[in-house]
Amino acid sequence: MSASPEGHKHLLESLNPEQRAAVTLPHESALILAGAGSGKTRVLTTRIVWLIQTGQVSPHGILAVTFTNKAAKEMLTRISAMLPINTRGMWVGTFHGLANRLLRTHWREAGLPQSFQILDSSDQLSAIKRLMKAMNVDTEKYEPKKVQWFINSHKEAGRRARDAEAFDEYSIRMAELFEAYDAQCQREGVADFPELLLRSYELLYRNEPLRQHYRDRFKHILIDEFQDTNTLQYRWLKLFAGPHTALFAVGDDDQSIYAFRGANTANMAEFEREFAHSNVIKLEQNYRSHGHILTAANTLISQNAHRLGKNLWTAEGEGEPIRIFEAYSDQDEASFVVDEVKALNREGVALSDMALLYRSNAQSRVLEHALFSAHVPYRVYGGLRFFERQEVKHALAYLRLLTNPEDDGAFLRVVNLPARGIGARSLEQLADHAARSGSSLWQAACTSSGKVAGFAKLIEEIKQATADLPLAEVIDHVIEASGLADYYRADKDGADRLENLNELINAAALFSEEGGLADAPEAIPDGSVPTETPSELDRFLAHAALEAGEHQAGAGHDALQLMTVHAAKGLEFHAVFITGLEESLFPHEQSAHEENGLEEERRLMYVAITRARRRLYLSHAQSRMLHGQIRYSLPSRFLDELPEQVLLNLNRRDSAYPSGVQQTAGRYGTPAPRNPGNDTGYKVGQSVAHAKFGTGIIIDFEGRGADARVQVKFRDAGTKWLALAYAKLSPA
Repeated sequence: MSASPEGHKHLLESLNPEQRAAVTLPHESALILAGAGSGKTRVLTTRIVWLIQTGQVSPHGILAVTFTNKAAKEMLTRISAMLPINTRGMWVGTFHGLANRLLRTHWREAGLPQSFQILDSSDQLSAIKRLMKAMNVDTEKYEPKKVQWFINSHKEAGRRARDAEAFDEYSIRMAELFEAYDAQCQREGVADFPELLLRSYELLYRNEPLRQHYRDRFKHILIDEFQDTNTLQYRWLKLFAGPHTALFAVGDDDQSIYAFRGANTANMAEFEREFAHSNVIKLEQNYRSHGHILTAANTLISQNAHRLGKNLWTAEGEGEPIRIFEAYSDQDEASFVVDEVKALNREGVALSDMALLYRSNAQSRVLEHALFSAHVPYRVYGGLRFFERQEVKHALAYLRLLTNPEDDGAFLRVVNLPARGIGARSLEQLADHAARSGSSLWQAACTSSGKVAGFAKLIEEIKQATADLPLAEVIDHVIEASGLADYYRADKDGADRLENLNELINAAALFSEEGGLADAPEAIPDGSVPTETPSELDRFLAHAALEAGEHQAGAGHDALQLMTVHAAKGLEFHAVFITGLEESLFPHEQSAHEENGLEEERRLMYVAITRARRRLYLSHAQSRMLHGQIRYSLPSRFLDELPEQVLLNLNRRDSAYPSGVQQTAGRYGTPAPRNPGNDTGYKVGQSVAHAKFGTGIIIDFEGRGADARVQVKFRDAGTKWLALAYAKLSPA
């Protein structure tokens, strides 16, 4: 298909010079470094249309690879809008989708049945459990989820069981299970997701005529989000690339944030050496954010040593400064965010055009509580609300059994979680026994024997051990004694779930601190109060149920967006709040133990900053509740890496301060003293020492008695507000 020169001109007229250069490249490989908000999808689809429209290739001679089905559909929709062609037969899709298409076409050569079925993650885990039961494998020593991870991680690295490194009894057994699992899948004619890519790679690698056929067919290969490719995906792509194939890789190494999924950011540098050579085009004009936001992003990411390098700019002007807020506590931070959200909403910004970002899922609990209390509709994007998360519901089920052992739903949820060898057959027998005697499952368990009776004994032991403990300590004990903590510690992907369980302890501590007023007993008609009042645990469970209820906005309703920074990639909002910017939280403490971990955390911060179009808030708290205890934190190093000229430092004098901000004198706020007198023995100008922050001078004071707090300018840790009830200051 060939269009007139006027048609070609119309296609290109809205592109900037760098975009046009990328779209109109001759038949050669190139690396397109596409910065955030630079129009990479537009460039990719326009390149495809340009190639077809100018007659350089037919629609069937193009292979275009994306990472999500949504992106693939968007690409095909845009192509259809620009070209009068049927895109149904085009090879445009995800890695796994295209691998499946290849295997369906060449099922016989791939050694698969024509109607082979695909196992999703849960189906795969069930198949592994079935195999291990048949092989009489100890599932406590060889946990099915660990076996699944072992198999998938090897497949995603391009290795079969015979290639797995086996050096001791455990790893040798894992390799044997891997081999047996592959044999089982082959017998049953099924393939899991990692198998699709590995099997199609092996097919092309060993079948030279078939490989040559596709090399002759696909003259142009285009790859989106190239920075997210793993080792096997890049090897898979290279098998399609013959000497006359042009590879067009679009990506941004500064947005490579999926190392935990196997993404290899080094693939971009390797691609430049192997294919693009010096043919690199940088898309640096940003169409999303104002200038101050981009200046902050550029300055921050320039601290990373291992990057190809680019500098975002915009023609939209500098815009508003970035607002930085230092909160006294995580609750104060949440209150500040809610006030600002409501103020922006009153000014006409839709709730759905605002996002609250956090590094860890567990951070959402305090934010959700503040939003719930303020009646602000919200939606957790790409995840569950805090009290709906699997691990939290498990812990709550144990707590429900402590206060009401007759709760059959709670009993069934955790009787075999973690695994105790109580199978479906045992539970069927228990249910039959309960039905015959007209009792609850708990009562039936108490009169049974074996492992079911052992579970009942465990609950009784926990109940006795926690009888006189404060609420937060009850929950802490339950999480440990039930085995939930060890269960998630042993899970490779269990770190986030453990953080959520710790946050449940924090929620309980805060609930107790606030008086535990949820579902407090009401006065009866004669004016008295019922003598039977719910326990604090009962009231907390009611509180959890209420917050897990109907407050999250439904589909189609305007709602504030809550999400992790990972989930925010690819999205944009008028206003963005990045919360919890403290050392060990963001950057995460794990980054210190991983190779290039800090650089990935900085890329994550870069992604977070570049989600904002017009307004950006960065907040951190001096104190945050962790594992039921108040901990003091230092501001994130990322705050120090931002240029001061684009920042507006906010100071909110106390948690009751009305919505609104003021600029302070120092970088993190050193306002003039306003309360030199107090009743605590401390005074402005006094030198003090703190166990964590070192020595400093009191520069401000507010409140009285137990509610008093001081502002201290520390020599090495900056300026902080500290509650005297917790700070443990001493004269220096």
